[in-house]
Amino acid sequence: MKKQVPAPGNVYDAACPSRSVLELISGKWPLLIVPLLARGPERNNELLRKVDGISQKMLSQTLRELERSGLVERIDYRTVPPHVEYRLTELGQSLSRTLGAVDRWAEEHYAQMVAARERRSGAAR
Repeated sequence: MKKQVPAPGNVYDAACPSRSVLELISGKWPLLIVPLLARGPERNNELLRKVDGISQKMLSQTLRELERSGLVERIDYRTVPPHVEYRLTELGQSLSRTLGAVDRWAEEHYAQMVAARERRSGAAR
């Protein structure tokens, strides 16, 4: 029996499963959480403190989706009080390099984009 090799992905094809992967990793919260977890395992409350503006509900949903997709591993130490950490899987580590670069790019170029928007809105008047 010959093993099936998946066809190459095509994010421009709406029917391609790679499109849903792109949708997941391009969301605001995964773009912030994945590079943060690349620094090392984090507890839920630490992530909540470090990712300003995220709600507990959204953090939990995002972590569950990242875990379901094989990017994040949830480690439950089964202690009292509960001690749970999240860390990137090998797959998540490979993604973190790319998303970290996007985060750095945004930090380095936001001022230019804000200035361009201001020029554009001034010209529209």
